[in-house]
Amino acid sequence: MKAPQLTRRRALVLAGMAGVLAACDPEPAEQSEARAAEDDLATRMFKTLRSTTSLDELNTAVEEIGSSGDQRFVSVLIEVLRAQEIGILPGEGPEAIRALSQLTGLPEQPWPDWVTWYATTDLEPPPGFRRWKGLLYSRIDEEFPSFFREDAPSTIRVEEVVWGGVALDGIPALVNARMLPAAEADYITPTELVFGVEINGDARAYPLRILDWHEMANDVVGGVPVALAYCTLCGAGVLFDTRVGEATYEFGSSGFLMRSNKLMYDRTTYTLWNQLTGEPVLGRLADGTVELKRLPVVVTRWQAWLDRHPDTQVLSLETGHLRDYTPGNPYGSYFASPETMFPAGDPAQRLPDKARIYALHINGQPHALATADVVRERVVNDSVGDTSVVVIAGGPDLKGVGIDRRVGPVVWDAGAEIRAYERGDQTFQPTEGVEQVRDAQGRLWQITEDALVGPDGQTLARLGGHLAYWFGWVSYFPRTTLYGE
Repeated sequence: MKAPQLTRRRALVLAGMAGVLAACDPEPAEQSEARAAEDDLATRMFKTLRSTTSLDELNTAVEEIGSSGDQRFVSVLIEVLRAQEIGILPGEGPEAIRALSQLTGLPEQPWPDWVTWYATTDLEPPPGFRRWKGLLYSRIDEEFPSFFREDAPSTIRVEEVVWGGVALDGIPALVNARMLPAAEADYITPTELVFGVEINGDARAYPLRILDWHEMANDVVGGVPVALAYCTLCGAGVLFDTRVGEATYEFGSSGFLMRSNKLMYDRTTYTLWNQLTGEPVLGRLADGTVELKRLPVVVTRWQAWLDRHPDTQVLSLETGHLRDYTPGNPYGSYFASPETMFPAGDPAQRLPDKARIYALHINGQPHALATADVVRERVVNDSVGDTSVVVIAGGPDLKGVGIDRRVGPVVWDAGAEIRAYERGDQTFQPTEGVEQVRDAQGRLWQITEDALVGPDGQTLARLGGHLAYWFGWVSYFPRTTLYGE
């Protein structure tokens, strides 16, 4: 009995799984021998696939995997196919596609379709997959293996993490970037779009044309350390308080995505975080106990923000990076297209993939409202789980915005601002103006960045919602509720 157990232990260690056997019960010799053979295949394949520069050697390994009948290697072949597409493994992929079809019984299809399909399965990778994946992508950036430690906690399937086309910090985050008084920001036009943030009376505007290039602004607003995490692919700019207990984190772009959503990382522990949820998902902090607090942010036109906040500061063009900050670069064509750029899971066609939504996440309940509905109704009395909310569309250009529910208004271009608040037992209606709403008793409430303020000074707190594309939201929250359903 000992020899097979030792063989299995050696294979697991070689595959980067040291220590696993200590927690396992003994198993029959024939099962142990079969498992050792499987894990030896993993060891050999990972060694070959990591080190080879020979197309013939790679194809031989791929053919052996395809004929093995071991579906754990589906994830490996999908990774090989991606690596060939981006040029870090030799070949163009037909052998890997044939092997995938052989293992799964599915028709031959391109890499994005395999990734989308894999997300619907419960397949698991062979032992050593995570370390191999990190070493494979070290051909792009020697820092990448830091994200794929075998012993690190994970709340996601590492197989679904895909490379987004840049090295670590290839999209450079801003850190305490220079801000200008509004009067000195002569580069910005009245109609262009900004992320508007106000905390403790400190108002700041971050033009989207700058954040398109950086996707992350680490800053301190009103004494609160924050990160404005912007995923251009999923259309979501989310503002987080970066304090967790006694620690304060600074964030950058990892270069990796999951379901076409940005995976950011903190520069203290090199843990990957979900940009939509503010949760660590792979790395030292991903033990399920940490989550960043969402803070309110609004997308609006510069002039509308300035009118509300004449003392605002605005992000300077002098960021320390050489970029073409002309509006529309670098994602103008992507924003104008109905197509996604990377696999995004199965978005469940309750709305078109790139329909624009306003997203809320309250007490663990995700909820979405089509911006078309919010703009049409102007004031939406809604609920998220047990929390009563009111979602308000305002802005100087709100009247006359054309709406098509199946496509959605281009709210980011129309200048309609969307904010959400708790509403308690109140029910609100729109008024002729854009600065107020009316309750059921006919009393006027003021719309502010912090709260709805009633006629007697009572307040209803602002909520940390944000805009997003439908596909980006529903790929992470398939059970999200949707206003109107």
